Amino acid sequence: MEDWKKKIGETALQKGIINDPQWLEKLDDSIPVWAVLQMMLELLEKVEPNYTSYD
Repeated sequence: MEDWKKKIGETALQKGIINDPQWLEKLDDSIPVWAVLQMMLELLEKVEPNYTSYD
């Protein structure tokens, strides 16, 4: 596996995007579309949190 892929996996582990170090051995595996969508929805929630204004 290429070093750049390992670095991405290690960063994802450190940031809590993945929580199992065994995923570092599976970085070339396919991922289901629903999993990609779930990650994108979680990212959007962090970037654009739902809140109500006090105004």
